Amino acid sequence: MRPGAAPGRILVVGGGMAGLGAALACAQARPDSDIALLERAPTFSEVGAGIQLGPNAVRVLHDWGLREPLAAVAAFPQRLRVRAAHGGDELGELALGERARQRYGEPYATVHRADLHGLLLAALQDTTGVALHNGEAVVAYAERADGVEVRTAAERRWTADVLLAADGVWSPTRQHLLGDGRPVFSGHLAYRGLVRMADLPARLRASEVVAWLGPRLHGVHYPVRTGQWLNVVMVVEGPLPPTDAEGWDHEAHAVHLRAALGPVHADLEAVLHAVLHWRLWPLHAREPMRGPHEHARGRVALLGDAAHPMRPYLAQGAAMALEDAWALGRLLRAQPPGQVDWPGWLAQWAQGRWARNARVQARSRRNGVVFHARGLVRWGRDRAMALLGERLLDQPWLYDGPPDPLAPRGAS
Repeated sequence: MRPGAAPGRILVVGGGMAGLGAALACAQARPDSDIALLERAPTFSEVGAGIQLGPNAVRVLHDWGLREPLAAVAAFPQRLRVRAAHGGDELGELALGERARQRYGEPYATVHRADLHGLLLAALQDTTGVALHNGEAVVAYAERADGVEVRTAAERRWTADVLLAADGVWSPTRQHLLGDGRPVFSGHLAYRGLVRMADLPARLRASEVVAWLGPRLHGVHYPVRTGQWLNVVMVVEGPLPPTDAEGWDHEAHAVHLRAALGPVHADLEAVLHAVLHWRLWPLHAREPMRGPHEHARGRVALLGDAAHPMRPYLAQGAAMALEDAWALGRLLRAQPPGQVDWPGWLAQWAQGRWARNARVQARSRRNGVVFHARGLVRWGRDRAMALLGERLLDQPWLYDGPPDPLAPRGAS
């Protein structure tokens, strides 16, 4: 797609997981499409550390033909353990590994963000009909009866049938479309780091996801990069640091984290001690989606964090972005050749996606309260986990997904 090209094309804004996934899904659904992806950064890259991918997200990647690329970079933990951050007590456990494969047909994976981003980018670069453009920051768009026109900071103009905006939690497109203000700081600060497995005591090198819960804090660590590294995230409560709010990745100092955590169990202490460099991520989010209008209006759609930013306490942020893209592709493939009802396509997609995304947003927020509980709420949480175990930790309503947008209502 060239600046000023005639309509009849798909324009994707944002080169993160949601944007790359949307471009790939649409290209696979309609190989004759002309798709352009605009990324504001000078290069395609991904910051951050690890991502957990439930069977629902893995199912999407496998459906896109990425089984082998994913297996080459991911780890596949055998279990999830929940422990008390200070006392070390075992609070609950969920078998993953082969159990997840047998129950859901797909494994539970953990992967470095850059590796997942890289395999999506490589797939797009090998796909015909997709043009990738860096250094194109979208500053305005206008919807017309027959299409959408986008203007970038470089004063280039792009026209297309539809605009798929995957421009992140601070999405300028969302502000133009919905005008509902900025995301709100959650009061939680996430400290992130990576450790070589070889630098840990042998007892801590297991292929597992370990969640640590404590009053006003929680943490999680799990293997990435085929198990050679451990991704570590610690979340504490505190004020927004005096930094650029929209810059989600900041230098952090271990002393600040240690002051917030206090004394912790020896196993967690050993993991924290092994982290040489911490990064800080102030967590921002929005209220759960209220309807399909927050996903799409006319010829403009919002995907991923632009539509439903969420706290990372259900490990489903990336998964929902990938599901958004997959559902778009499914519905596009079903459109009559040469007769796509573009607004109708987006409206059908939005109607099928918003409630699931809202539920994940709400459950993620609730988990933050439960994880950080004190007093009687904490006591009740621990007793419930001891009694119900896997029934509380497993998520069939999530992992059986994504729901097929072409299935009869109520089916998946």
